[in-house]
Amino acid sequence: MPPLPTFALALILSVQIAPVLAATTERRDEFFWLGEMNKATAVINADEGLLDKAMVPRVAGGIAKVLADGSLPGAKRPSSVITFEPLLIAAAGPEVTLLHAGRSSQDMHATYRAAILRDDLLNLADQLNRTSASLVRLAAKHRATIVPNYTNGVAAQPNSFGHYLLGHAAGLERDAQRIRETYVRIDRSAMGTTVLNGTSWPLNRPRMASYLGFAAIVDNAYDAAQISSTEQPVEVGAVVTSIALHAGNFIEDVMTQYAQPRPWILLQEGGGNTYVSSAMPQKRNPGLLNATRRDASTAITLAMGTIIQAHNITPGMGDAKEVSANSAMVNSAIVFLKGWDKILNALVIDPQRSLEELNSDWTASQELADVLMRKYKLPFRLGHHFASEIVDYAKEHNIKPLDFPYDQAQRIYRDAVKDQGGELPMSEQEFRSTLDPVAIVNNRATTGGPQPVEMERMLKGARLSLSQQEDWIKERRVRIDVALTRLDSDFNRLLSTAR
Repeated sequence: MPPLPTFALALILSVQIAPVLAATTERRDEFFWLGEMNKATAVINADEGLLDKAMVPRVAGGIAKVLADGSLPGAKRPSSVITFEPLLIAAAGPEVTLLHAGRSSQDMHATYRAAILRDDLLNLADQLNRTSASLVRLAAKHRATIVPNYTNGVAAQPNSFGHYLLGHAAGLERDAQRIRETYVRIDRSAMGTTVLNGTSWPLNRPRMASYLGFAAIVDNAYDAAQISSTEQPVEVGAVVTSIALHAGNFIEDVMTQYAQPRPWILLQEGGGNTYVSSAMPQKRNPGLLNATRRDASTAITLAMGTIIQAHNITPGMGDAKEVSANSAMVNSAIVFLKGWDKILNALVIDPQRSLEELNSDWTASQELADVLMRKYKLPFRLGHHFASEIVDYAKEHNIKPLDFPYDQAQRIYRDAVKDQGGELPMSEQEFRSTLDPVAIVNNRATTGGPQPVEMERMLKGARLSLSQQEDWIKERRVRIDVALTRLDSDFNRLLSTAR
């Protein structure tokens, strides 16, 4: 087949290539990355003498035509080497397959799978950061809102709602760490390893990795397509699972309030957050909570699928590698994170009601034992026994914490510590302040506790982590974009030789 006419190449370069580059940047699918690999191969092999210079214009023009055709509305965008290559042959003749020396669908597919999963991870990291930012903003707003915390489904201790939210934010920060760590292992190029043990062609693997925006190569040629590319979606699935578990924990905690006749935390009605029962007029069902929990469960299901598919197969099989399935898994996590973000921005907190719940139960009773031990050196177990006796008496006589008679507290103390003797060392004022949920929270001394000074420190740290994560995402995206722009520039140089 004769070389493409100079005017044809010029037309492709000046009219078709610029728009197709813009379009494919937005659609970094298998077709896009196959095109980038072919462009990079043409540039590198031409520069390093592995491609006859007389063939360069025809090869470059053929690649350009295939990419331009694939950008047209409704055009086919082949996703495999064996369906992409016939288009190259049709555009530039069989000689264009000289590009395929030292390559295989194994290393090429492993490369585009990593590249697509890499983009997916950055999208996941971006949404995770947005949802985490909403958590931190809400924590700052409610740093002084005192609410009950629960263990075993039972009200356990008073806490700052902001402190509780920062606990969830800390879990998501670990998820962000997992994404960054996973990204390093995925951000490696398999290109140039062929199938199992490399090739006799001296392909420049590091330069290829650089053009495709990868930070490194997969070092071992057998590992590249046989081992590493199978474990990548499994590792990403573990990250998705961790985030989904955190989402489920939070949602179920909110859901428990909906079982109460007077909850202290609800979703703002309307806007798709709640819906009315078809039969019971009084009900406002938390549809957003239900839907987001379902979406998180769907994400876990898809993540578990990668493990099942990768289980008991010989190395290199494609069961767990499918791009569409793995992208769907990551996107499912983005969906429930968006739902969680909407929940956070729709929560309505009633501080008076939460404080009422605290003061109607004995969630502050542990503080009695703590203060008696810290200030008055009473062994904790004796103090715990005293506090327990206080609670038993109060429940038997339906007495709330702030109404407990001081003289009864004195009597119970004498009975509880009779072997050691002595009177209750707390004054009545101290006894009552010890049972005040607000005072308990503000007087915490533990590093990482809900007291104001620690809340300010942790909020500052959370905001810094969010900012650093945002910078990390931007840096990775810029590096990929810069690499691909450099590749476009060098490939266009090849095209210009045909003018």
